[in-house]
Amino acid sequence: MHHSVMLDEAIELLAIRSDGVYVDGTAGAGGHSRAILSRLGPTGRVLSIDCDPSALARLAGEPDMGVDARCTLVQGNFADIEILMKTAGVQKISGVLMDLGISSTQLDDPERGLSFSHDGPLDMRLDPNGPTTAADIVNSADARELCRIFREYGEERHAMRVARAIVRERDVAPIVTTARLAEIVSRVVGRAGKNHPATRVFQALRIEVNNELGSLEDGLTGALNMLEVGGRLVGISFHSLEDSILKRFMRRHEGTWESLHAGGEAWRGETPCVRRVTRKPRVPTDEEVQRNSRSRSAKCRAAERVTDLTDKEMAGAARRHHGA
Repeated sequence: MHHSVMLDEAIELLAIRSDGVYVDGTAGAGGHSRAILSRLGPTGRVLSIDCDPSALARLAGEPDMGVDARCTLVQGNFADIEILMKTAGVQKISGVLMDLGISSTQLDDPERGLSFSHDGPLDMRLDPNGPTTAADIVNSADARELCRIFREYGEERHAMRVARAIVRERDVAPIVTTARLAEIVSRVVGRAGKNHPATRVFQALRIEVNNELGSLEDGLTGALNMLEVGGRLVGISFHSLEDSILKRFMRRHEGTWESLHAGGEAWRGETPCVRRVTRKPRVPTDEEVQRNSRSRSAKCRAAERVTDLTDKEMAGAARRHHGA
């Protein structure tokens, strides 16, 4: 069974209004969408986005999903949230939630090729219509490019050794299954600690196949552009790369006061402006980790859209800040 990670914390941070319009940027198994719906009145609305058509088909067939006039299922990547929302007739949203983890349903399906625990085709596409599979990359990229992927997206210490081993092995026969790739990586890395030796390589390939970090950057920008003043942006990440993007994005849009050589201060930052709701990320409770071990690395951050400062207002605020 799929358990929505940090469900209570995410819903609390969204600060849901009964008449608001909310976006679940990664619908998955629908847990977060259902929780939002349960807090909406008859005029509230949820738009649930997912790039996986099979996930949306399952949600549409679930009686407890609450798919009615208040809920719209949208197939697409949350990187395109502005286009998707405007196509759905939505101009502004009251809140958006991005749960960046893959669902248990996807992870446990051997045909998706996302896990080293089940042998299956080396696919890893979250959108089955995506142009590139993990097998395409593993069997065509040179050792230097494979090393970059493993080091940049998986933070794998043995990235070059793994890359060279893959190149040697694919000269014998193409690498087309998860079991064979996991076996190759395991021989190079060796087992140390509780994590499988192929964990970082599989993570890196999944991120590359689905352009996950680029999609996150685009999705955050689009979501913030769509948020009304007072609306909340909530993100749940599962590894340090995602969390760093969330943290930096919120900091940039929160801005900072910078001292000027001539005296006084000026506000520096990107617009639209936000107020960080979480200075430090929320993490799962011990009880949740015991109940669902996949939640152990989760971090949740939130920011609230505020009114932008014009150049004139910023100059006035700087003067008031110093009593000038």
